[in-house]
Amino acid sequence: MMPLTMAQPGETVVIRKITGKDEVRQHLAELGFVVEEPVTVVSAIAGNLILKVKDSRIALDKEMACRIMI
Repeated sequence: MMPLTMAQPGETVVIRKITGKDEVRQHLAELGFVVEEPVTVVSAIAGNLILKVKDSRIALDKEMACRIMI
């Protein structure tokens, strides 16, 4: 497994695990980031990602993206 920050723009990956405190995992789940969900990296700027998940585009900072394992 590796953090989501390692994915390249245009790549679609599947979430394997989400780390962090319960509140963090809950927040990410509410945004649509759940295990086995495919996520497409739209763009990456300085480690911050714009992601497409469940027909929504969501921006995540590097710290949050590092908690999502693919």
